[in-house]
Amino acid sequence: MFTGIITAVGRIDAVEALGATPQHGKRLRLSCPPPYLDDVTLGDSIALNGACMTVTSFDAAAGTFTIDISAESLDKTAGLDQPGAVNLEKALRAHDRLGGHIVSGHVDGIGLVDRFEQVGESWELRIAAPRALAKFLAYKGSITINGVSLTVNRVEDREQDCVVSINLIPHTIENTALGSLKAGSRVNLEIDLIARYVERMLSPAAA
Repeated sequence: MFTGIITAVGRIDAVEALGATPQHGKRLRLSCPPPYLDDVTLGDSIALNGACMTVTSFDAAAGTFTIDISAESLDKTAGLDQPGAVNLEKALRAHDRLGGHIVSGHVDGIGLVDRFEQVGESWELRIAAPRALAKFLAYKGSITINGVSLTVNRVEDREQDCVVSINLIPHTIENTALGSLKAGSRVNLEIDLIARYVERMLSPAAA
């Protein structure tokens, strides 16, 4: 489990194919601030842009680690198939503070940045989410965008999608990789875990 509070910004330095067919996944080599891996062990979970991955090798002194990502995960996520900056979060420990909200590290859909512009001292981020996720998105509710726990300020249902508006304060821009987004960027979305269970309990199939 995770909280959606980013603990470091890392970078995918290299992407290596694990086979010659589309059914094969990739091996990613990432770099991060060297102290970040001091308490990491082989097999630990680290979320990359909101997607939970397993550490397959690491060099704490050099601040580098690798993960293997399946073809299925590559198909269901954005931004993990090429070099670039990524948000990192280590798995939640039992005694940690829950500063954001409960995050599973499982991507529910891909959103598109509709607008990203500075408004006053903050930035307005508008994301067009898949229509299937609309019922889980609510004013003042929680959403995870590229692994970052954020609060929805406005929801607009459209015929083909659902647009959520988020306010990003300067601290979020400075301490995550969200500042590199632009109109048209693809982002990983995870809906609120509680909303997922409420929808299941209220569905006719669960009656």
